Amino acid sequence: MAYFRSPNMNSYHRFLPYFKKILVLSYPIIIGQLGIVLMGVADIVMIGKLDAVNLAAASLANSVYFFICILGIGTLTAVSPLVAKSKGAGHPNQCAILFNQSIIAAVLLTAFISLVLYVLTENLHWFAQTERVTLLTKSYLHVLNVGTFPMLLFMAVKQYSDGLSFTKPSAIITFIALVLNVFLNWVLIYGKFGMPRWELFGAGVATTLSRYFMAITMYAYVRYTHFYKPYLHLKEHEHDRKYLIQIFKIGLPSGFQYFFEIGAFAFAAIMIGWISEFALAAHQVAINVASVTYMIATGISAGGSIAVGDALGRKNKKDLNDAGRAALILGAAFMGFCALILAIFAPDIIALYTNDEQVASMAIYLLYIAAFFQLSDGIQCVGLGVLRGIGDTKIPTIITIVAYWVIGIPFGYYFGFTLNWSLYGVWFALLLGLTLSAILLSTRFLKESRELDVSYHSALNDQFHAH
Repeated sequence: MAYFRSPNMNSYHRFLPYFKKILVLSYPIIIGQLGIVLMGVADIVMIGKLDAVNLAAASLANSVYFFICILGIGTLTAVSPLVAKSKGAGHPNQCAILFNQSIIAAVLLTAFISLVLYVLTENLHWFAQTERVTLLTKSYLHVLNVGTFPMLLFMAVKQYSDGLSFTKPSAIITFIALVLNVFLNWVLIYGKFGMPRWELFGAGVATTLSRYFMAITMYAYVRYTHFYKPYLHLKEHEHDRKYLIQIFKIGLPSGFQYFFEIGAFAFAAIMIGWISEFALAAHQVAINVASVTYMIATGISAGGSIAVGDALGRKNKKDLNDAGRAALILGAAFMGFCALILAIFAPDIIALYTNDEQVASMAIYLLYIAAFFQLSDGIQCVGLGVLRGIGDTKIPTIITIVAYWVIGIPFGYYFGFTLNWSLYGVWFALLLGLTLSAILLSTRFLKESRELDVSYHSALNDQFHAH
């Protein structure tokens, strides 16, 4: 593929402005994404100091929780390219409508997701885990569910701000929330300052309180800061509900893309839980480390999506093509670097999480496998982002289903239980799914962006807004 070739000087100068633009858009998003995932890292590191059973329960709870919540998070990612497109086309009133409708979308998604999570939490026996793990998971999941609305509200407002290219506020707020979360973890997990020692349940309370802080602070900042006023002043209603429909029309396929990917990893965790509590704990440690690098890739993906959406709004096909390719190059380069770091420092990284020798020995080998799938994970993640920027979500959703649920999960069961490769077989199968997804998504963007008629897309957009 073209973007893997060694670039000559002309190619370097061609892509350099887009590298800079995407990095400027991405780095605050990356900081914000890292802040969110580092909350999970802090939880797992501090829970890991308790015992393997608590760590296994955290793994099951987070797998179930994000398996469902990612549908809402993924759906709301449609907001930023829609806002970027409206801003690029010079329609601030549409931006104001999208702000209001994104919050309504967050409320509707919360109602559905919270109900599903409640049903799953009350029926954890469906997942056939050990009794101790199931008992600890139940109370932890219930308290996490209380934080679903503030998490989705924060994501809706953050996506709106990102779409306007105001990406720093969410990063700063997330970093402050990270510090708050670590402090509350220390108090509530271990019982400091006279508080009871709540252990895993305390980690859930700390995370939920931090999410309320993030949502309230982000909403207040956007609502009352002068930078946003030109894009919040609603001059007239333009069939507002059509914008809500547009968010779901573009966002739901994106949500299902993430749903099927995260769902594959969640089901992988459930299968690994059938092996042993120690295997599940090792899986949680390794996947937690891999999630750090993945969230950085999602920041590059978001920056690429915004840059592509902005170019589409301006009807500039050259910028659209080059911005998308630049994002793919950045994603591949960064994740290649991460692969080296994981391969070299795997034992040192695992030592930060757990003192249990059995868990640590399994987790180290999982990190070696994770090093191999870094490149694939980065390319497929950025591929989804740039395709979202041009409004292409249906075929990528099908690609995601095939990669993870036709390849990843069935082969995971075959490798892990039929060939008796244990948890390592499950991870090898996930590597196969990620690689297939990366190849198909990146190839699709290269093809679709070449053939895209930006005037036609913009005319459709103008026709939609005129109704």
